[in-house]
Amino acid sequence: MRQTSSNRPRLTVSHSTFAATAALLLAGCGTVATTGAGGGAEASGSPAPCGTPTSTPTAPGAAQPTGLAQGGVRITAVGPTCFEYEVTNPNGEPYDVTVVFSLRSAEGSALDNLSRTVAGLAPGATEKGSVDLTGAPTRLGEPVFPPRTGQARPGTRPSKPEILKVRSVPTAEAPRPDGPCPPSGLRLYADEGSAAMGLRAVGLHLRNCGTATVTLDGYPQVQPLDLDHRPLDGVRVLRGGSEIATGTGADDPPRKFDLRPGEGARATLVWRNTTEAGEPLNAPYVRVRATPDAAPVMVVPELDLGTTGRLGAGAWTREDVNDKPSPPPAL
Repeated sequence: MRQTSSNRPRLTVSHSTFAATAALLLAGCGTVATTGAGGGAEASGSPAPCGTPTSTPTAPGAAQPTGLAQGGVRITAVGPTCFEYEVTNPNGEPYDVTVVFSLRSAEGSALDNLSRTVAGLAPGATEKGSVDLTGAPTRLGEPVFPPRTGQARPGTRPSKPEILKVRSVPTAEAPRPDGPCPPSGLRLYADEGSAAMGLRAVGLHLRNCGTATVTLDGYPQVQPLDLDHRPLDGVRVLRGGSEIATGTGADDPPRKFDLRPGEGARATLVWRNTTEAGEPLNAPYVRVRATPDAAPVMVVPELDLGTTGRLGAGAWTREDVNDKPSPPPAL
């Protein structure tokens, strides 16, 4: 498992090596961003690994434009070939944080989106990273987050990289589509889903990676959550999706079956994004329990429920272990 910043060894660089490296980068990236007394970024005037500091309010609690800061993530410096950022976990437990950056041209047209994820960020901890826009991530003392959906396209030259969105889940509830088997012995995650004419469907995939047989009988327990991970009022979770649409895979009747080690199962979430009178509801997160006594897993299907107030959850059905379900969504 990835180490958190509280116990990760720091990279040690000699003064001579650092000076030589900084000199090479100076021409492309500008001046250094340092932390001021008020927590803002300030220009020191010395050579920098990347970029000119962003304009950051120094008053405690002062707001930044969401393009530069949101959800505990902040862009701290921008240069013509790279930019720097930092992620802070304000919660009281470790979190997995994914941030999506939008890269735009000098004229404002969209060039690319890219995301970075840090797993197991300790409470109150901050991790720093950078993005090398010439085609590869750059490491600055503390290791950067590994790319989740690739890296910036070679030659990309944004005038203003922006934070498009930030999504975070408690590390204890994070979906694990690969890697070590979770302590529960069940691996649960959501796929990328599909959309057509306002109808949405997302698959929940369950794999028994443990050593004990698990009996599935009916429906997963599903709880839509808002941006602050709070239960979303005004949403009815339906057993099955037939009230929303047929032929989605969510309207099959439940069947009891045993999920032996190595076997898989699938359930489908289905909804419409119709908007009429009232306030549209969005649920970025959904907390799922495969069975009533199973450990919860928080997936990020980005439910845009419109004003329908309904989410259909299909029953568990057997999924061929040789099938290759879609990977979880790249946020």
